[in-house]
Amino acid sequence: MTMSALQLAAQHRVDARLLVEVTDEVAAVEAELKLLVRSQLNLVDRVGRTTLEAGGKRLRPAFVALAAQSISETSDKQRMITMGAVMEMIHMATLIHDDVIDQAKLRRGKPTAATEVGNTAAILSGDVLLAKAMVSLAQDGDLEIIRTVSEAVVEMAEGEVREIEARGNFDLTEDDLLNILRHKTAGFIECCCSVGALLAGADEHSRSALALYGHHVGMAFQLVDDLLDYRGERSKTGKAIGGDFREGQATLPLIHLRSRLSEGEDKIARRKFGDHTSDDEIRMISDWMATRGSFAETERQAKAHATAAVNALHRLPETRARKLLEIVAAYVVERVN
Repeated sequence: MTMSALQLAAQHRVDARLLVEVTDEVAAVEAELKLLVRSQLNLVDRVGRTTLEAGGKRLRPAFVALAAQSISETSDKQRMITMGAVMEMIHMATLIHDDVIDQAKLRRGKPTAATEVGNTAAILSGDVLLAKAMVSLAQDGDLEIIRTVSEAVVEMAEGEVREIEARGNFDLTEDDLLNILRHKTAGFIECCCSVGALLAGADEHSRSALALYGHHVGMAFQLVDDLLDYRGERSKTGKAIGGDFREGQATLPLIHLRSRLSEGEDKIARRKFGDHTSDDEIRMISDWMATRGSFAETERQAKAHATAAVNALHRLPETRARKLLEIVAAYVVERVN
């Protein structure tokens, strides 16, 4: 989901002025990022520009701004822009590292930083971006925000490690998978919403509501991504289908499929899991998922998280920003259609 997609989804459903404000703030975050990623070191500067110019959804800065505005429409806009840029720069650093881990050649149709400069340089440059984000947090000086973001970064890194540990495990349990997703993805979106709440001076009740919203939106977002990995169109996702299966990464569609396979089918799936699976074999496994209800069950769980996200917002006063957060939650699961 991109900002342009969000604008389309929200058209005629929220105050048009709010959409303009959020778009302007995300554009300001983009300008701030260009300044923050600059480096006197040519290699670091190149990696930062390569990653930034590849584009991105920029939803994390939007979550910071919308969470803040759902509490107070007079929140400090410059701090929202700075913190949005910090959260996006942390996300960029993780993408650089992920592309090395996954040996990805392209991201959003463009060469990855690792492709451009090599794995070692990409990893070290990603570390520099992460360190720069920490410096910006320190300069802002809000200890509660520093603590919240630092804990989320640790949790996200642990989630990535947990995912690597689970790679190749065809029998990964649903509980273990959801724990990985909570650490790897949902926790950081929860953090973005918490940061926005803190910027606006939210009380504990409101901050808890926004954090819960972020958790459930993050879970829904990742489950839909895992679903689209098997049933998405390459023209829309920019990726070949079945990437998780090819890499030996069990996700919810596969976990739900396992109990619905015959003994012979189970042997085929296990043998091919993470082992140079052909496009035809991926299509066969995707067809099994579609016809035996594993896609439907994954979609049901994603929708349940989206509903829980909206319900969490009901603790907050009705505002323009709250309405847009509700639309985001609904749109996350609409991507599967």
